[in-house]
Amino acid sequence: MSDERVLVSRDGDAATILLNRPEKLNALDPAMLAALDAILAGLDRDPEVRVVIVTGAGERAFCVGADISAWAALEPLEMWRSWVREGHRVFDRLAGLRQPTICAVNGFAFGGGLELALAADIRLLAAEAEVGLPETKIGTLPGWAGTRRLPELIGPARAKQMVFTGARLDAGSAERWGLVNEVVPRAGLLTRARALATEIAGNAPVAVQLAKAAIDGRPAALEAIAGALAATTADGREGVASFREKRAPTFEGR
Repeated sequence: MSDERVLVSRDGDAATILLNRPEKLNALDPAMLAALDAILAGLDRDPEVRVVIVTGAGERAFCVGADISAWAALEPLEMWRSWVREGHRVFDRLAGLRQPTICAVNGFAFGGGLELALAADIRLLAAEAEVGLPETKIGTLPGWAGTRRLPELIGPARAKQMVFTGARLDAGSAERWGLVNEVVPRAGLLTRARALATEIAGNAPVAVQLAKAAIDGRPAALEAIAGALAATTADGREGVASFREKRAPTFEGR
């Protein structure tokens, strides 16, 4: 699905996804989620892309989360069916992307915006930016895996402090707490993200992608790696050959 508010561009081995709704501080609505999902699916299938950068348009915000006007009028059942579940699915697609991902957080990252950044492998934060999960201030709670990914990253106690208070965290505190990898002046943020992407892309892409799968510990990835290894063995070749030749296989354990 095409949506000019979510753009993708290529620069060599790296692709950059741009949230392009600066007049609304890059708030996400259903159409933007669908566009992001389609872009991610395409990048995952592209063998030429080795690293993916995600950032936002404008200087004020990376993403201030879900567009309240898009979900506030939803009935509870519809909220569950289409809004919360869809956000989870799209953010999980980002987290499970085959390629390493770098989120260049150029400004405010609140609510779903921070949850989007948490789904990336590496986070760079503009020195002028602030982050937070303010949902409890409007009578709800993080809905796109913030209550899972944030504690995994910074520990339960600090995650509870952020969620319970809804307070904003400045860049220095975010770095000290381990929420972001680096803090960079906004003017140099994309330059640093692209330099890091170039460094990663210069390494063996299959090794990097396998390393990501191993670190993430995803069962499907483990099965894929194990299956690929088994297929390269003599027994694996014998199994395929015997099936094609309609005979009993002779396995040798090698």
